[in-house]
Amino acid sequence: MSISTGTAGARTISRGFTLVELMIVVLIVAILAAIAYPSYEYAVVKGRRSDAESVLMDIAQRQQQYLLDARAYAPDVATLNVTIPAGVSAFYTVSISAPASAVPPTFVASAVPIPGTAQASDVTLSIDNTGAKSPSSVW
Repeated sequence: MSISTGTAGARTISRGFTLVELMIVVLIVAILAAIAYPSYEYAVVKGRRSDAESVLMDIAQRQQQYLLDARAYAPDVATLNVTIPAGVSAFYTVSISAPASAVPPTFVASAVPIPGTAQASDVTLSIDNTGAKSPSSVW
């Protein structure tokens, strides 16, 4: 609040912000947004990756049960009766590779990021019948 003397000598009180003060606030908000937004995007990508990892872990667990029941690994996700959540299928293509002729039986379940989505720059996740997860740096 500033007090100034008007033309007739009476004191007038002016309230409000100057343009400079407003521009400083806008600049501070812009700097904070420029710092926070990439961190937010990284957290979202990491969360979606975690969802895909959870689906792969579920598939691996179901594959082990299927092996006990059928003495072989399931060749695809449909055989395991696994429903891929919409939040995962929108960003990853989940598949199983289980060669029928492999002795002993093996499988690799993988989640490949779909090009053109927010996860396109993410890594391809996979887990095999031994429980080995790839790439180990992101699991």
